[in-house]
Amino acid sequence: MSNKEVKAALKSARDAIRNKEYKEALKHCKAVLKQEKSNYNAWVFIGLAASELEQPDQAKGAYKKAIELEPNQLLAWQGLANLYEKPNQTDVKGDLANVYQKLLELYESGDKQKWCDVCNKLVELYHEEKKYLEVAETWQKLIRMKQEEGAGKAELHRLWKKMVQLLKDSTRNQDNKTEQLLLTAFEHALASADTVPGEDHQNLYKDFIECLSKFPYEVARLEKACHDMMALYPTMRYPLEVLCLHFIHSGTLSEKALHCFSRLFEMDASSGPGIIGFGIKCLKEKKYKEAVKNLTEGLQKTNQCPAAWHYLAKAQMKIHKHRDAVLSCNQALEALGTPEGPNLRWKNLALQLKAETLIKIAGADAAEEAIKALEQIVDASSDPVVSALRGQAYLNKGLMDQASKISQELLLSHPDLAESHALEGFIHYSQKNYEQAERSFLNAIERKAGTAEYHQYLGLTYWFMSDETKKDKGKALTQFLKAAKLDSYLGNAFCYLGNYYRDIAGDKSRARGCYKKAFELDETDEESGTAAVNLSVDLGDVDTALSILNEVTGKANPGTAKWAWLHRGLYYLRTGQPSQAVADLQAALRADPKDSNCWESLGEAYLKRGSYSTALKSFRKASELNPLLVYSIYRAAALEQILGKYENAIATYEEILKKTENYVPALKG
Repeated sequence: MSNKEVKAALKSARDAIRNKEYKEALKHCKAVLKQEKSNYNAWVFIGLAASELEQPDQAKGAYKKAIELEPNQLLAWQGLANLYEKPNQTDVKGDLANVYQKLLELYESGDKQKWCDVCNKLVELYHEEKKYLEVAETWQKLIRMKQEEGAGKAELHRLWKKMVQLLKDSTRNQDNKTEQLLLTAFEHALASADTVPGEDHQNLYKDFIECLSKFPYEVARLEKACHDMMALYPTMRYPLEVLCLHFIHSGTLSEKALHCFSRLFEMDASSGPGIIGFGIKCLKEKKYKEAVKNLTEGLQKTNQCPAAWHYLAKAQMKIHKHRDAVLSCNQALEALGTPEGPNLRWKNLALQLKAETLIKIAGADAAEEAIKALEQIVDASSDPVVSALRGQAYLNKGLMDQASKISQELLLSHPDLAESHALEGFIHYSQKNYEQAERSFLNAIERKAGTAEYHQYLGLTYWFMSDETKKDKGKALTQFLKAAKLDSYLGNAFCYLGNYYRDIAGDKSRARGCYKKAFELDETDEESGTAAVNLSVDLGDVDTALSILNEVTGKANPGTAKWAWLHRGLYYLRTGQPSQAVADLQAALRADPKDSNCWESLGEAYLKRGSYSTALKSFRKASELNPLLVYSIYRAAALEQILGKYENAIATYEEILKKTENYVPALKG
């Protein structure tokens, strides 16, 4: 076949393809290849015809042969791209990307429009494959090309915005290079915006700040973006809220952070982050009740804020609301999920605080929960304070050997740590080794004098050590006073101050004040409540006694607060108000149905009311529960006599006289 005939055959092949006679085209091409095996156009035409005849493997082979012959010729690359783009071609995306890259290289110095079209296709392909770094780098090439061509500000703005949209899902991948390219795209898009300030620009700024807040290491950039947006949009609370949440989450309560909290709170007193920030400010200023109130309110509006839950737990612990603090720690841990990076720190803090709080609650179940919390802390074994907490949890659970082992190890490895000596003190105190406990608590106080709990336990050590140390003003009393001064919410310190003033100093008025304070701090403290009521009655201040009892009974659930119902019932009984006495004594018995004295008092109240049959039943119940209650047995006999049951009455009187021969009321009866 001559040169002329080859050209004629290729022309025939081209015409056949144009007329969609693909098999005919293949014949002409094969005839050419018999003569010239390296004919580039023949291979390209075979590729095109085979592709149309749904023979992809033959088409691919032909195009690749052509590329092998002429690697920098466009036709074969274009044909291969068209082949790979067909819907029936699967698992070729990687190959297609390589083809597009080659086409970009070939178009770069020539057809700019086709270069841009291929570039768009390549970016779309990378985006489908979630190859965000490649998306970013390729799109940046497109923007550079447009800049070189002198594209206007509006077109460049559109391109930078498009890059932002393409990369917005990449934040989950945590790839630093992609992250930087995304942030750069945001900055260029903001800088090239046409209307500033304007709604589109404002929304773009919000997206930029939201994006920055996902990257823990872009603190400076986030702060700058928030301040810049606040300068442009001074009435918008969004950048200020993000900045406040950033400060809350960072855990740095600097003047800058506190100023930010105040500014947001002034701008919008109903903003969740603003109220949380104000609560944290109160916590820093030691206004603990106010802190609890504000943090609780703020978290109702912005509840997915682990740091805020942690601060709430801290404030609740400061006012000894330990069960509430445990719940807040659980909320913090739930909001954190499976944390990493800076969030891991918050998880460790929440777990440690939860354990501390559970140890304060005491009891074996709480101790078990505390041990589980401590086991979840990352690198806990290297933290001596966590080890000391574990020792306390073991002690509360009754595992003395484990607690002692930890104590000994800590004293050897960390002799200057207050917690090491405190743990030793708690162990000695629980074993009533008061002299050794005194030495340990003094060592702990020497290293950390501002801990109320250490002074409280040293006071308790002196209280139980001997009558001498109990009465010595410089011992127990001094320590309880120090504990109360350091922690004004420590109810137990005020209770023991009340014990001292009542039992040692004989100062009923001061004792009553201490008991009242202890009870106000902890309404479950029956000892302090009872003592405050009794001392109020002794001091002739019945109104105060009644106000305490009314407050407790007013809040009490059925079957609780027996002591308050009993005290008020006895008061009504003494003051001739039998109906009220009956109601209160019945409420007391719902809390403790086996209290024989309470049944006896109820019988007395029924008797005074004239309800003889029910009085009789109450006295009988009292004597059943406690056969030694002679008065109840006598009252039952007297009521049988009143009700005309003479034989029963005589039998009951005789029963009393068998036990107590000279019991005059029975003899009279």
